[in-house]
Amino acid sequence: MADTSGSAKSERARSVLPVFRSLSGYRFEFITRDLFAGLTLAAIAIPEQMATARLGGFAPQIGFFAFVAGSLAFAAFGSNRFLSSGADSTITPIFAGGLAALAASTSPDYPVLAAALALMVGLLLLAAGIFRLGWIADLLSIPVTIGFLLGISVHILISQLPAILGLPEPHGPMLQRLATIAENVDQANGFTLVIGLGVLAIIALSERIDARIPGALIGLALAGAAVILLRLENRGVSVLGAITVEMPAFGIPFVTARQLASLVSLSLIISIVVMVQTAATTRSFPSDPNEPPDVDRDFVGVGAGSVLSGLIGAFPVDASPPRTGVVSETGGRSQIAGLAAVAIIVLLLAFGASLLHRIPNAALGGVLLFVALRIIRFGQIMAVYRQTRWEFLLILLTAVAIIVLPIEQGVGIGIALSLLHGLWSTTRARALVFERVPGTSIWWPASRHFPGERESGIIVIGFQAPLSFLNAYHFRHDILAAIKSSSQKVRLLVLEATGIVEIDFTASQVLTGIIRDCRQDGVDFVLARLESPRAQDALVRFGIGALLGPDHQFRSVEEAIRARGKKSSMP
Repeated sequence: MADTSGSAKSERARSVLPVFRSLSGYRFEFITRDLFAGLTLAAIAIPEQMATARLGGFAPQIGFFAFVAGSLAFAAFGSNRFLSSGADSTITPIFAGGLAALAASTSPDYPVLAAALALMVGLLLLAAGIFRLGWIADLLSIPVTIGFLLGISVHILISQLPAILGLPEPHGPMLQRLATIAENVDQANGFTLVIGLGVLAIIALSERIDARIPGALIGLALAGAAVILLRLENRGVSVLGAITVEMPAFGIPFVTARQLASLVSLSLIISIVVMVQTAATTRSFPSDPNEPPDVDRDFVGVGAGSVLSGLIGAFPVDASPPRTGVVSETGGRSQIAGLAAVAIIVLLLAFGASLLHRIPNAALGGVLLFVALRIIRFGQIMAVYRQTRWEFLLILLTAVAIIVLPIEQGVGIGIALSLLHGLWSTTRARALVFERVPGTSIWWPASRHFPGERESGIIVIGFQAPLSFLNAYHFRHDILAAIKSSSQKVRLLVLEATGIVEIDFTASQVLTGIIRDCRQDGVDFVLARLESPRAQDALVRFGIGALLGPDHQFRSVEEAIRARGKKSSMP
């Protein structure tokens, strides 16, 4: 008998702890591991949050505010023990591109719009979690996700080239920016180039030795020291400058009705991307390998983080797979690790902000170059290229759309391509003639590699997809073609329905027509192995079950043939 005491205790803990779920079953001896994981997380998050804020056109402290809001809210309302939520380079280029169409990054409206967007994204994620809409995270196929990340990576790389080269920031579409940078590359500042590439090299080397080494923090510290010792500000190296240390105030961002309407589509796109990444992070780093991850609850945690981030004047937050991996790999046992990192960052803002103003912008550019290169999934791109050229084309189309078009439109096209790919896959489903495996009662799709047996005057056909308006007419064509092409008079047709997990209205009408046509032609139509509860309900709801009758529905193909084979041969 299975031991269910562990799962029962877990369920009781969840009911007792509607908040701070990661602390259920917490033991005091875990505190040392959590504090060490929190210290490591802070060392990685400090440069990353500053760089991500800069990527979006915000002051560095806004990135810290987003991290504090995301971490506090997720610790309270999320489920995963390791997940780190905060400013993220995956979504920042998307919403920055969308906001840039509404206001310049130097405009007072820009941060207000970002805060309003954070509230909208947060509310959508809360709704997705509360109403258990985790399936939305599966809207992006793997090839489209790979292409999406590739396009985002190119955006980050191009956006950081001016900082790395010490050139003025160009404007316009992404390709135009790249052309402008290429025209002025001869004016690059050698010091900024060395700083940017040097920080990139330090991070890459640290990552190769041990992912727990805070290479980004080391690189920023060395770059800041070089600026001071070599007086590089006098040689054209730009630095962050003074950082405001005032703590944020709570407030609801005010936007006009027109601005709010303009943010709706952007908030939907950002929400889908956040859900996809949150689900992937939760599934990659489960709290308990013996229990399924609570993706919907983690949507609530990340959504609450975005709401809090918007209320304190920051921007949308997202789950971070790399930072979550750091907490898991350094022995973190709960969200106390994230709270420890928050405490360190708050102390830095309160007492050490002056240490940051000499950090060169090129160093933050180097951090973002590493992030951009890391999110490109080179191995998966090559695997898709070798195994399926059509889905490789999906990668390219998604990446090109994101690079060439305004980024939010490109992401929208990527989502549309993913959905169209799924629809196309469904429409390709065809009805297949089955044969009996010799010496068994198993019926299998006919194959020239594995010859099977057929019964005289009997056709067994299988369909291995949901039966819907997308494929119902192909289904009808295939069945009628199989009957017409038979060398013998068909007296019994068995539909092997294991793969039919759903039947919609259009398909029900087509299926009803097929049954009636078969009867008019003297073909006995029977159903075997319709296992899906949803399909069984549809059979009753649409009257197909009543049309067939109970004596035409069976649990196996062999049972159907034994019961109806001889009856079908009677005049």
